[in-house]
Amino acid sequence: MTSRIRLLASIPALLIAGAAHAQAPVAQAAEAPPAEAAAPEDIVVTGVAQGRNRLDTSVSVSSLDADLTNKLPPRNTAEILRNLPGVRVEASGGEGNANISVRGLPVASGGSKFLQLQEDGLPVLEFGDIIFGNADIFIRNDLSLARIESVRGGSASTFASNSPGGIINFISKTGEQDGGSFQLSSGIDYREYRADFAYGGHIDANTRYELSGFYRLGDGPRGVGYDAMRGGQIKANITREFDRGYVRVYGKYLDDRSIAYLPNPVRVTGRDGDPTYANVPGFSINEDTLHSRYIGSVRTLDGNNNPVRRNIGDGMHPVVKSFGFEGQYEIADGWNVTERFRYSDISGDFVSPFPAAVGDAQATANGFAGAGAQLFHASGPLAGQRIANPGTLGGNGLLASVVLFDVDINSLNNITNDLRLNGKVDLGGGALTIAAGIYNSRQDVKTDWLWTSFFQSVQRDGRSVLVDIRNAAGVSQTAGGTLYSASFFGNCCRRSYDMRYTTNAPFAQLGFEVGRLNVDGSLRYDFGAAKGGIAGDLPGAVTTRAQDMDGDGTISAAERTVAFIPANRTGVDYDYGYLSYSAGLNYRLSDTLAAFARYSRGGRVNADRLLFGPTIDTTGGGLVPGAEPYDFVKQAEGGVKFSSGPVALYATVFNARTQETNYLLSQQQFTSREYEATGVELEGRFRRGPFSLTAAGTYTDATITRDATDATLNGNRPQRQAAFVYQATPQLDFGRVSFGANVIGTTASYAQPANQLKMPAYTQVNGFVLVRAADNVSVNLNANNIFNVKGITEVEEAAIPANQLVRARAINGRTIAASVRFDF
Repeated sequence: MTSRIRLLASIPALLIAGAAHAQAPVAQAAEAPPAEAAAPEDIVVTGVAQGRNRLDTSVSVSSLDADLTNKLPPRNTAEILRNLPGVRVEASGGEGNANISVRGLPVASGGSKFLQLQEDGLPVLEFGDIIFGNADIFIRNDLSLARIESVRGGSASTFASNSPGGIINFISKTGEQDGGSFQLSSGIDYREYRADFAYGGHIDANTRYELSGFYRLGDGPRGVGYDAMRGGQIKANITREFDRGYVRVYGKYLDDRSIAYLPNPVRVTGRDGDPTYANVPGFSINEDTLHSRYIGSVRTLDGNNNPVRRNIGDGMHPVVKSFGFEGQYEIADGWNVTERFRYSDISGDFVSPFPAAVGDAQATANGFAGAGAQLFHASGPLAGQRIANPGTLGGNGLLASVVLFDVDINSLNNITNDLRLNGKVDLGGGALTIAAGIYNSRQDVKTDWLWTSFFQSVQRDGRSVLVDIRNAAGVSQTAGGTLYSASFFGNCCRRSYDMRYTTNAPFAQLGFEVGRLNVDGSLRYDFGAAKGGIAGDLPGAVTTRAQDMDGDGTISAAERTVAFIPANRTGVDYDYGYLSYSAGLNYRLSDTLAAFARYSRGGRVNADRLLFGPTIDTTGGGLVPGAEPYDFVKQAEGGVKFSSGPVALYATVFNARTQETNYLLSQQQFTSREYEATGVELEGRFRRGPFSLTAAGTYTDATITRDATDATLNGNRPQRQAAFVYQATPQLDFGRVSFGANVIGTTASYAQPANQLKMPAYTQVNGFVLVRAADNVSVNLNANNIFNVKGITEVEEAAIPANQLVRARAINGRTIAASVRFDF
């Protein structure tokens, strides 16, 4: 391991590593002035008591400004985050639902468990991995974005709750520049139309504002034959400055629908350790989806067990109405009080088809309805007609047994408040910096799981149809191809969550600087409670019954098993508390070079993923004896930093030890594991004349050190954890014309922790050409995934099955778009 790190560290020229404009979330110190004269990208405000030059701090921070997202408009938010060093993003879920991790920390399930996503210094959701409520679903990128800032490891453990791996903060414009922009965008080889606007500036010398938003309509990156992407966002803020501080009020309204791309069928040949992934006939893994214009809605029972029709086209449908304010006041020379508050009303839906199995159409029908089963088109142009030759269905003879992940998000409302004091005093020939504060939040998790099932063909361009299956006697065993429960998951998962989680966290930091040496330490104590109730498929519960769903007065075969939520609810009520800490030192070797080291322990509370599992006592609603509802991450890191004019290089060696309890949704499995990850992270930038380059690379050696239920996994590499991930963005800017590329890549990884089937390495190349046709008019032509690579990010199967069909998620195929922007 040591030799591999030395080898990688010896070739920094390979990675003039980047996305590294070194700032960090204003969550840590709002609008603090720089402590030294330095380039703006080298001022750090994260995890330090006062804004400082990056070379004087012992934290790993980076920033992406809006210029990158304007030139290379991402097809979803997760695609932006892949440009942050040390951050691993599986950007294959669509506009949200991405899996995000940092520095080898595990992604055993979905979301961003150990990494917190923030907007303007406060968390989008308190927990980044709420089931069917991943935090990135509720964020949209538009012209309001000023920059994205991140801190990895280190002080993230003590300057935010539930974020021991790091923080990624989306920072909004606040009217510093007078004027605005209007932009029209359109897909060229895909159907999506979008309009963006932003306008801001000064009302008077002390008051400024920003107003922005977007609206879009179309299929999205994959053709489905209907407006799967439809909706938009409006954001506004106003800031009043005064002699000793400022006050800002802001709001956001988001109502948007987009597809959640779940696994789709792909053929795999060869060996587990050297597989070849290929499209099945008539269906592309990176250009198609099981969503279809011919499968629009399903009938089910809602959270109150009343019949309702649910629209599959709602997809990921976040509705967010938020209001907040922040302010800073200088109470004495060098001493500031900063206050942030936000209330977010969050609701919506998550509806998307998940294939529980894909196989030969006739064999699947026989397995469901007995030998001689008959298949009929149940939707689409041929609805009602018998499928005489199932071997030709959809052009490939395949039938998908789909469980519809259908969740009514009643409330993910949250209230957050962060109050802190920071200042500096002279002490013993040095400077003592002090920061202290209290954080409070309340997070709702109120959702109803309304899952159903259906059979559908596997076809491209959104032309899949429902398939009705009848027995040999011609009696239908489905209701037009559908079933009223999660039949292919053993009728599981009819659930209702009505939970509220509170988090309280006092924190403090001390730092001392003398000469070239800077040392600091910080503590955070998180305590809180989980209260509420759950109902559904708890042990011993009955969640299916016979019910006339179509109102014809008879009980059909499909109506014999209708899923419902039992009336009896189990109360949940428990408290928790834990301590996080972080300590670091930094030594300025010269004006351009510094070395640092840091050790941290941070915690993360497990929220709804504990429920319906062995950790909760379903009789009393508390924790089972000996169980703790939180996991710890222990991290050590150290490195060197160099910054001089147009060149910056940063190298960090890290080790992280993680304990984790989790719930794997698609496998209906609870896990308890320990992990270790060791690696090196390189980043930097280079500029000369019209040329600039930013890049980053992270090498990680990660292992499962202990699995509580399956010792055969001990020593294996965690699922989907590649040894090396990298990104690079070279650009040439000649004033009137700019062009460049964005390269994202990963080495191979294992689909599952059994370490059998591999997911191949891939490199995705994006590109852009920007022409400034006039002083205030620019035209952009950009391409995403130019070479149409099949970047596999997730596979459900642990090994190649006999029929050579697996269910996988892949990055989107090639899409080309154009935009025109007017600045005024």
